Amino acid sequence: MPHGSTKGHRNMVPFDSDVLFAKLRRRYVFVGCFSLVGVSIISLFASTLWTLRPSTYALADGGMETPQHLENDATTVSVPAQAVQRFDSQFYLRGPPTDRFRDNLRPEVKYISSWISAGWTNDVMTYINLIYLGILTDRVPVIGMFTPSHIGGHIPPIDFGEVFDVPRLRELMQKPLVEWHEVKNRSSDVVEELGCWNVWEAVQDREHNPRASSVTGRLNLDISYTKLPTWIKLIPRYEHDPHASFSALATFGFPETRAEYSVDPRESPQKHVKLPPDEQMLCYDYLYYTCAHQPYEYDYDYSPAWLFVGQYMHWTPWLENLADSYVRKALGTQDNESTPPWIGIHIRHGDFADWCGGVPVADCFAPISVIKRRVEDVKQELLERKGLVVNHVIMTSDERNATWWESVTAEGWYGIDHSNTVELYGAWYPVLIDAVIQSGGVGFVGTDRSTMSILARRRVQSWRDGVARIVKWGTPEADNH
Repeated sequence: MPHGSTKGHRNMVPFDSDVLFAKLRRRYVFVGCFSLVGVSIISLFASTLWTLRPSTYALADGGMETPQHLENDATTVSVPAQAVQRFDSQFYLRGPPTDRFRDNLRPEVKYISSWISAGWTNDVMTYINLIYLGILTDRVPVIGMFTPSHIGGHIPPIDFGEVFDVPRLRELMQKPLVEWHEVKNRSSDVVEELGCWNVWEAVQDREHNPRASSVTGRLNLDISYTKLPTWIKLIPRYEHDPHASFSALATFGFPETRAEYSVDPRESPQKHVKLPPDEQMLCYDYLYYTCAHQPYEYDYDYSPAWLFVGQYMHWTPWLENLADSYVRKALGTQDNESTPPWIGIHIRHGDFADWCGGVPVADCFAPISVIKRRVEDVKQELLERKGLVVNHVIMTSDERNATWWESVTAEGWYGIDHSNTVELYGAWYPVLIDAVIQSGGVGFVGTDRSTMSILARRRVQSWRDGVARIVKWGTPEADNH
């Protein structure tokens, strides 16, 4: 079949991981039996040949070894076949990454993908939404990289799997997931045509084009978009909210809805082809504004995207260890002591000043006294509910005013020293380390309307059974409750 063709997939059976795994297992029965002959010989060398790959990012010279060091580590060896889990990428791709992504897709598997186009935390939410939509459509999510929208376009992107523990995510969800760099060769300059669904034009009227993303350019994808019907919108004809419904979007992953909806596709920007949405690689331009019941539902504990995906997206062990080293340094923890429990704070100011309207910033943002009140609320609940006394409070913030930071220190709270983080680890790591620290406490106080605070709150509650409060702002009395 020619590359870019969508013919021949309509009658494919829905993807079933159990069936696929069973087929693969049967395929290797003969090989497995034959290999038993050499078990006694192999066992003599098992401790050498089957040594598991070292902890992803090992400690080195009192610090943390960088991911780049490991990529060039010739001493690492492959994980033995017995240790491979059933949801690993190798079961859902033909092999190593290829120059054309289609050459690496298994014909019996259906996939789903989408692109990011916002700040980093919003992009995390977008990928959570993509994975959840993969669950609803019974497809394998193909996840792209994170792009440096918040730190400058000159900074290289970072892989999803360098931030989040993908093997752990697969096992906790009991679902497969692959990354684009596993599918298509990073160095490939082959431009491939792909038909995708255009969500953005269907849910808002200001921009008359699909949502742009630098990810498609990095993957060398030339996309022909087909606009979805406006009935995917959660609140019909409401111009002030662009959320689409998960269930509505999911219907376009199945043949019957696709067959009922036929619209002339938009011409692709590079090769000027018009392609209907692909049936094997189902794709949507933008999924940040997607929900099940109401807009911005990550604010609520019932959020299905969080319950079925987000809470399982744990940080990589190396990133957790790195953040712990920053916490220990900030708190002055000795080598022979364990890291004490803490309450994390995230106060976002920065561009939030644009939302203050006519209210002076000094009156718009919550003062330290208000933040302290919420910290005390968290301490009290931790004491009452868990019998836990917490003496350490760590502030993370984008605030640059030295006087403000002096007032933080005056409360006895701690800050994180990022003076050489970029030099040591790269431009991505200040925000990544802060996010891990925010999620690592037994309590959390965040900023209302900040997605970074929203996810930190969810993580503390889901992972630590912790206590959280959100600080209201906008007027001097905003948090009087």
